Amino acid sequence: MEGRGRGYRYVGPAELRALVGPGNAGRRIRTAADFDDWMSASARTPAEPAEPFTFVVDTSGVLRMAPRRSEHVVCAGGGPVLSAGEIGFRRESGRWVVREVSNQSTGYCPDPGSWPAVADALDAAGIAHPPGFTHEVVFRRCPACPELNIVREEDFVCVFCDGALPREWNVDGAAA
Repeated sequence: MEGRGRGYRYVGPAELRALVGPGNAGRRIRTAADFDDWMSASARTPAEPAEPFTFVVDTSGVLRMAPRRSEHVVCAGGGPVLSAGEIGFRRESGRWVVREVSNQSTGYCPDPGSWPAVADALDAAGIAHPPGFTHEVVFRRCPACPELNIVREEDFVCVFCDGALPREWNVDGAAA
């Protein structure tokens, strides 16, 4: 992953990792045609494109997509990622563009600094996007009680024990 940014290991429940199986990883989206094919797949319901989807950027920098209620660890095939979250699209001038995108993944807890990996993967696939996450989630692990926290409004205090949370990302204790 050298040169591609920090990697994130799966830190969620083991029972969700157990859902990973051969052939059930998210669809690799390398081109706009890949994305068009995926969006028009017969399994899509008419309402599905209006909802955000599950995405990861794998360690080779490729966007992987899965239906919204999919687990990020399954979408990633169980491996580490460069980013993960939810992403929504709309049609604009005859092509798909990103409407919204977040780093909301409690399985990987990527830092907002993972945006460049998402932008690079979308650029490579020819999909227009905003300049950053439209909704950023800040994850931190409490050093005192080791609970996972979502930091809101720059309040770096553990909601479980009132301990101070670090300013730097520390969810898994090591880069993947």
